Amino acid sequence: MNTAVRQLQTRMVEKVWGRKQLPEPFAAPAGTRIGEIWFEPPPELPNLLIKYLFTSEKLSVQVHPSDADALPDEAGKEECWLVLEAEPGARLAIGFRDTLAPERIEAAARDGSIEGLLEWHDARAGDIFYLPAGTVHAIGPGLALVEVQQASDTTFRLYDYGRPRELHLDRALAVAMGSPYPAEHRGTVAERGVRLIDGPFFRLDRIEGKPSDEVASIYDGPLFALPLEGRIHGIGGDARAGPGECLYAPTLSALSFAEATVSLLVRPT
Repeated sequence: MNTAVRQLQTRMVEKVWGRKQLPEPFAAPAGTRIGEIWFEPPPELPNLLIKYLFTSEKLSVQVHPSDADALPDEAGKEECWLVLEAEPGARLAIGFRDTLAPERIEAAARDGSIEGLLEWHDARAGDIFYLPAGTVHAIGPGLALVEVQQASDTTFRLYDYGRPRELHLDRALAVAMGSPYPAEHRGTVAERGVRLIDGPFFRLDRIEGKPSDEVASIYDGPLFALPLEGRIHGIGGDARAGPGECLYAPTLSALSFAEATVSLLVRPT
């Protein structure tokens, strides 16, 4: 197994709610609507996935199972969002305004009123949201996000605004929490500082310049390094990454942050 620092391959994913024009440094191929840009997980960290998301329309109202709730052909998924850019009025739906029974959620999903039962949170650059499995959610238009998640594509749609895509009401209702979104799962970069998320599956830190000794002591194993501003280099090799790219490293000490300005670090927990 190759343990050297290396840049991860990217995958552009077309979505009906994606954008024809992406913010720099990305560029959507002509005639496409790109909604997600994935960094392919390496074999050393197969259970984590980092994405950029770009929205021009609302995403479906959906929910993901936990590892405990997932069936043998499914996989659990917890995730977080860091808002990079938000147009005026951009919002994220997370949880419900009131506690709802499954029967009420099902009826609202079938008649389309579920959108109005969700709690829509104003989104601004620097906001951070952690979504435990079972959290019903939707992303609104006008947003650019970084998403860190368990490497799972198990998604159950409750409502899709009339788009001709499959819904998964039985599985969604089996795992959905019909409750408001806990305030402790939401914060900002300004409030949280370096440590943005320290959850059961991954840790996410935001650093400016070089990492502190405290951060270095935490990242003593495999990690992802995602430059938002500036560049990160592998020590003793050719691997490097700038904005829009991501590095895998066997340990933080294998990376140079001499040209880095703002970076995200992710490791499994």
